[in-house]
Amino acid sequence: MFIKALKAKIHRGRVTATKIDYPGSIGIDEAILKAAGIMPYEEVLVANVTNGERVETYVVPAPAGSREITVLGAAARLFSPGDIVIIMNFAYYTPDEMAALKPKVIACDEDNSYKMLK
Repeated sequence: MFIKALKAKIHRGRVTATKIDYPGSIGIDEAILKAAGIMPYEEVLVANVTNGERVETYVVPAPAGSREITVLGAAARLFSPGDIVIIMNFAYYTPDEMAALKPKVIACDEDNSYKMLK
């Protein structure tokens, strides 16, 4: 049996832009992705702290060091620049793997500079 659990989280990132005319996803600074252990094209759940919306999508890398979090495609209608978001990434684990699980958690400040929490 596998258990779906949190693998990584980017906590309180700030949306830098939205682009409706894009075929979907969320662009995130590649350095932030690497620090959080999230790979390009992995699925994420994005919770908008500002307005309560939630969207499942996949990640595309934005230029490293850009501090960019850009909501792309139809989801852009649910987010605005400046919104605070929590980006969660999940994986499937065996019960033995769950016993040792320590998700990576990145905390962002107002300009998406970040530090590791866990």
